[in-house]
Amino acid sequence: MTSIKYIEEAVAYLQQRGFENPEVGIILGTGLGKIIENVDIIAEVSYNHIPNFPTATVEFHKGKLIYGTLAGKKVILMQGRFHIYEGYSLTDVTFPVRVMHLLGIKHLLISNASGAINFNFKKGEIMLIDDHINLQGNSPLAFRGVEKMGERFVDMSAPYNPEINQKLEQIAEENGIKLHKGVYASVVGPQLETRAEYRYLKIIGADAVGMSTVPEVIVANHLGLPVAAVSILTDECDPENLKPVDIEEIIAMAAKAEPNMITLFTSLIKQL
Repeated sequence: MTSIKYIEEAVAYLQQRGFENPEVGIILGTGLGKIIENVDIIAEVSYNHIPNFPTATVEFHKGKLIYGTLAGKKVILMQGRFHIYEGYSLTDVTFPVRVMHLLGIKHLLISNASGAINFNFKKGEIMLIDDHINLQGNSPLAFRGVEKMGERFVDMSAPYNPEINQKLEQIAEENGIKLHKGVYASVVGPQLETRAEYRYLKIIGADAVGMSTVPEVIVANHLGLPVAAVSILTDECDPENLKPVDIEEIIAMAAKAEPNMITLFTSLIKQL
């Protein structure tokens, strides 16, 4: 259950640990933790020490909140995120976004690893999320008392901040980074999709599919927090030539594309 009291307790704890006036929040996806090497770390706290915070359970997701300086700005990084396939509720998954917002972040950046549905997109490339399809069967705003935290019926006509997206496209162009733009479908998981499901996702207009991001984006919009998200495309989901999934290869593909994502995020943060 999300409550203002729980959020305030987590915020008070982090402020005591030196998390002061952060400007940008960053949520790191599967295999995308190297950006932390570019951060001058001021403080870090394990999730399981923060009051009311969920704990990461996926083996390749670390469980730390890191505070420091990146590209001249104070940032908070979530090293490890939460998913509903781990048994969390959507209010658990999005609790950290509410905490970072109350700490003071003005922008939220999200990364994830996803499968390419669009046949023009190749693994190892990056997609800027322009819009999404929520296939997780629920909403992180579907709880009693949500209107105390913001407008219940949140407008989603432009969930991904157009100004930030424009900056990211410009940075990609200046740095020779191939940056696709498309629609991200968010499913529950943790099982991968069947051939029929990949066909369905293509028909409904998805360019990539993953198991995260959308809940956090919905809550960012609820909070009036400008948000942008990029997907690292780790596999190609062609239903006519579908090979069994190799998680090791997915992690390797994320690592291959990660330097480009770091360039995008660090250059962007300088401009925010």
